[in-house]
Amino acid sequence: MTRVLVVDDQTVVRDGLVLLLGLLPGLEVVGSASDGEEAVRLVSESNPDVVLMDLRMPRVDGVEATRRIKAEHPSVQIVVLTTFSDDESVFAALQAGARGYLTKDAGAEEIARAIDAVRDGDAQLDPSVQRRLVDALATGAQPSRRRRADLPDGLTQREVEVLTLIASGHSNAEIARELFISEATVKTHINNLFAKAGLRDRAQAVTYAYRKGLADLG
Repeated sequence: MTRVLVVDDQTVVRDGLVLLLGLLPGLEVVGSASDGEEAVRLVSESNPDVVLMDLRMPRVDGVEATRRIKAEHPSVQIVVLTTFSDDESVFAALQAGARGYLTKDAGAEEIARAIDAVRDGDAQLDPSVQRRLVDALATGAQPSRRRRADLPDGLTQREVEVLTLIASGHSNAEIARELFISEATVKTHINNLFAKAGLRDRAQAVTYAYRKGLADLG
């Protein structure tokens, strides 16, 4: 059995992950934490094999918690599960010692594969994250410094990725293939970003993307 600790500051998400992982064969959830500080403490108490780690949390964030856990418990593996897939978050988490990086679009099977992979000493990255990481290393590019706080109208990084692809003329099916998510998830992101930005259609979305300087962030 692989012992897993779940870390997420949102109660609904945390409880849902605990329930989900508890139903999967070969996994045992040994605890859950609502922030990075609690996570560091619970690793010492519950001795997990793998920590499923959120990034943006109060008190101590996921990157710092990952750094502390790896320093104190090198054998414990970290899989990041987060809404954020921007370059800055990816690089920071991997540099802190994470061996897996998934977005919250991931399904149960993908999460289970990532946990098994890092438990066996391998790495597991979301395909879109892996592609950008390889591109950045190949070109010597520095990770993007555009932070969530810089994004307009409360858009998430994933919503900006979808908006960027809309501005490039991609259909929903093409966006789904590009980001390795379902078309239903694409539609959800589009509905959310349209509501946040007050947009009625894709033509307005393209104009908005260029006006806000988001069209070239993909």
